[in-house]
Amino acid sequence: MTTSRQAFYDALDAWIDAHFDDEVRYLQALVRVPTDTPPGNNAPHAARTAELLAEMGLHAESHPVPQAQVREYGLESLTNLIVRRRFGPEGSGPVIALNAHGDVVPPGEGWTHDPYGGEIAEGQLYGRASAVSKSDFASYTFALRALESLQASLHAAGTPLGGGVELHFTYDEEFGGELGPGWLLQQGLTKPDFLLAAGFSYQVVTAHNGCLQMEVTVHGKMAHAAIPDTGIDALQGAVTLLNALYARNAVYRGITSQVEGIKHPYLNVGRIEGGTNTNVVPGKVTFKLDRRMIPEEDPVVVEAEIRDTIAQAAAAFPGITVDVRRLLLARSLKPLPGNRPLVEALQRHGEAVFGETIPTSGTPLYTDVRLYGEHGIPAAIYGAGPRTVLESHAKRADERVALDDLRRATKVVARTLLDLLRTE
Repeated sequence: MTTSRQAFYDALDAWIDAHFDDEVRYLQALVRVPTDTPPGNNAPHAARTAELLAEMGLHAESHPVPQAQVREYGLESLTNLIVRRRFGPEGSGPVIALNAHGDVVPPGEGWTHDPYGGEIAEGQLYGRASAVSKSDFASYTFALRALESLQASLHAAGTPLGGGVELHFTYDEEFGGELGPGWLLQQGLTKPDFLLAAGFSYQVVTAHNGCLQMEVTVHGKMAHAAIPDTGIDALQGAVTLLNALYARNAVYRGITSQVEGIKHPYLNVGRIEGGTNTNVVPGKVTFKLDRRMIPEEDPVVVEAEIRDTIAQAAAAFPGITVDVRRLLLARSLKPLPGNRPLVEALQRHGEAVFGETIPTSGTPLYTDVRLYGEHGIPAAIYGAGPRTVLESHAKRADERVALDDLRRATKVVARTLLDLLRTE
């Protein structure tokens, strides 16, 4: 590494340090506009984000998804944002997209801080989506701004920037991303050369699980509880199905992934509804299941196996009928050829800024990144946050991001952009 290159890294770091209070205030403003999904009324947050970006001199294109599609999807309003910053003519370098999602699950109970307050205590910023992933609205925005601050110096040194950066701020990751990144890609609104997506700041994630979500409805026959033999108990039928499905988890534990950070497949039933009253034999029960798939699995085979398990269990309980509906199929992310320059730059600068070796790994989560991967775009997951999802309290009470992690992740992203976009 030459002295001049290190000097530019130092300049980026210094700019981020000098403007870090502004970055924190930006994140606080983002947290203070709720984006609970469901119900998914997220267009107001996109409008507020666009206003904040405009105040910083960044124009955000607003791309509202047609209302009919949004309603059919189960949301209320959805506007995606793209900020495009070109540093050189087309062909002068790669276009790097930075994607973070603003939608998040509702806060739930147990908070000791206002979930929409953006409060700071003991070096932590609290609030729903503060870690996942409005923090990366902030880290990506300020990494781009830091890079812009070096343009004149880089040009004077004879190594101007080429290519460009795009910020993709989307709002349906909780529902699978199809109307966020998926919609932007399908509409031909973007086709970057690299994709960096919101993650956690102590590792570079290059693979993740897939997810199959299904709704299973068991139909029986209602009857008075005093004469239960005149009915068919849909709940007992559902229990038969559930026992068969849960038994699969014992099999799944024996299927191990070769990807570091990912263990084995598993199945979870997260919601059950049914019955009409305590004195009525339930005639209908519905449950929703979530089947996580390791990268080595084929989603077609997985879905067929689930449906077969349900059919066999239903056949063992006379009188019930079962409807099975797929809710979501999110394919796993596998490392794509071509992501090496992005991954190595993140690791190199992560080690320099955090003072420790930054590994690559997989994650048992599923993310929007798979949608870019399906379009052949080399990708990695990296952003502000603690070492683990558990430490961030993501999807739990008192979600928070450490401000030191936010600052350092912003520096790593800015340095990585410089490496990929600087012409030699």
